[in-house]
Amino acid sequence: MSSTSTNSSSEQIRLESRLGYSFRDKELLEQALTHKSHSRRHNERLEYLGDAVLGFVIAEALYASHPAFAEDALTMIRADLVRRETLGEVAVGLKLGDFLRLGPGERKSGGKQRVSILADTVEAIIGAVSQDGGIEAGRELVLRLYKDALASVADLKIEAVKDPKTKLQEILQAESLPLPVYDVVATAGVDHKREFTVACRVESRQLETTGQGSNRRGAEKMAAQRMIDRMNASD
Repeated sequence: MSSTSTNSSSEQIRLESRLGYSFRDKELLEQALTHKSHSRRHNERLEYLGDAVLGFVIAEALYASHPAFAEDALTMIRADLVRRETLGEVAVGLKLGDFLRLGPGERKSGGKQRVSILADTVEAIIGAVSQDGGIEAGRELVLRLYKDALASVADLKIEAVKDPKTKLQEILQAESLPLPVYDVVATAGVDHKREFTVACRVESRQLETTGQGSNRRGAEKMAAQRMIDRMNASD
């Protein structure tokens, strides 16, 4: 056996130990660690599968642990847990950069530390485990990798994760006041990179705020939060 093969095998065992999972098909793990810059047999298809498994398992875990949370709150927490930056933190915890298989260009440009590559590789590994050991193995891996992150949201109060638009609506309803009115007052940028400016008006209090975002909903949420802050300041 060549020294290269021995080193590769040793590295895989080291990573499997960190994952808490031993692959039956070692080539699946190798593929999961392979960026498209390295070879034609890369990890994008496994990433696609892992993304789906990750989203479902996190949604299932949140559904079970937060029975009082409505859909919007659960959706917001899930989005935070599966976003690229959170996946990057998981990758750093695994020291995944040590195991990546990158092309020369990506290696020279710092690909081992690039959050997008690390995040995609975590998803690819989840997909590879699901292929190698079945969906239950994939579920167990996600729950291990996200143990601390899920524990950190276990004590969240529902008020902390409500959409600002929902919060504002509830505040006004509690005072028997009409609901706020949202209007797009400006758009800027090219089609693929729009910025919306939305006005939020609470006419019963003669208050108006604005918010900006890359889509209308995001701008509405910013305007709603600013309205809540302004109403709190005036009380």
